[in-house]
Amino acid sequence: MSGPLTGVRVLEFSQVVAAPFLGCVLADLGADVIKVEPPDGDQHRRWGAIVPNEGKRFQSLNRNKRGIAIDLGREAGRDLARRLVPHFDVVTQNLRPGAAERYGLDYETLRELRPDLVYCEITGWGHGGPLSDRTATDPTMTAFAGIIVGGAKVGPEGEPLHLAASAFADYSAGFSGAAGILAALFHRERTGEGQRVEASLLRSSLAIQDTVVMREPVSDAVTRDPMVEEVQAIRARGGSYEEILEVRAGQRQSDTAALRGFSHAYQTADGGLIMLGAITPRTRALVREALEITDDRADDPDYDASDPASIAYGDQRVAYMAARFAERTTAEWMDTLGADGVPIAPVLLPEELADDPQVVAAGHMREIEHDVTGPQRVVAPVVELSATPTSIERASPPIGAHTSEVLAEAGLAPSEIAALRRDGVIGG
Repeated sequence: MSGPLTGVRVLEFSQVVAAPFLGCVLADLGADVIKVEPPDGDQHRRWGAIVPNEGKRFQSLNRNKRGIAIDLGREAGRDLARRLVPHFDVVTQNLRPGAAERYGLDYETLRELRPDLVYCEITGWGHGGPLSDRTATDPTMTAFAGIIVGGAKVGPEGEPLHLAASAFADYSAGFSGAAGILAALFHRERTGEGQRVEASLLRSSLAIQDTVVMREPVSDAVTRDPMVEEVQAIRARGGSYEEILEVRAGQRQSDTAALRGFSHAYQTADGGLIMLGAITPRTRALVREALEITDDRADDPDYDASDPASIAYGDQRVAYMAARFAERTTAEWMDTLGADGVPIAPVLLPEELADDPQVVAAGHMREIEHDVTGPQRVVAPVVELSATPTSIERASPPIGAHTSEVLAEAGLAPSEIAALRRDGVIGG
């Protein structure tokens, strides 16, 4: 591998999304990331798999890594995992609460084996508090942390719908863990001291909603507090989720009255959709000029979005803009408004993006070859570095593909490796 983390070795005890994605980020930066999974493979291999044990989600989250298979359910497997630790700079894990301690893979145990170890654990809820010993998944965490409410999607029975676009809590926790590890490695480089890095789905979910979670008494007294009181009253009388969304939407609409219609999606003449994101006075002025909007009160400091006349005016403006955008094609609007500096983009399916001219030209996809499924185009590393380029040099490993190789690098003799395989402690 090449990159700024070349020479850094990472032992990853991971499952599902958060820690595997963390490992991807480190591997793309050049670290030698070794994923540890059971002899029958990480359960994520089988999610949505067309080819047995090679689901796309697993492949995408575990590219650029080597893989070993160890049965941590057996004492011999746990002993073997601990034997590997002195040969690694970083250990990452997002095991179930208490599992690392039961396996003897917790920080306090492993730092005895390598005092300068950087150890990153991703939990659901963080340490401390009444929920800290419980498991969490992205759907449950995005519900608890308010992300689902922010999405405002409602099912056929009026129930909250999970935001299926991405695992927001998982991926943001992975990014957070990567940032913490990089900082810890920098600290170790200067001092020789290792440390524990803690990330959680809850903490990262709060971080990506910083403004709405934040408390500030002056602003809150005008906006947040009355809305929360109204929501609590709805809950107390057994009101519906849709009522709650309506109250919250009303408060947020008044916060962004000037953006009504300017941060909005519209259908165009060729059946496409475009998203307008004119959120500054300058870009709103450019849109008004292009659409010939001459009577606009939204930037008037006295504009009151809660006033019935203002609400009616806002509805009329959106309807007018929708009619105007329907007159021309997506490409024409992209050329007209985009060239003037107005943020505008077509609404695309994620399944279309790998072939999009912008994505391809910017180098946001990379080509690799998988041992089982053949050629792949995967999403590029999340950053580019000029002096130490990031890269993707290998596809996700088949189950236990590098077990013998990694154990040999740790000093195990071929006969011992063969005995471990014969006893079912390792796979691959």
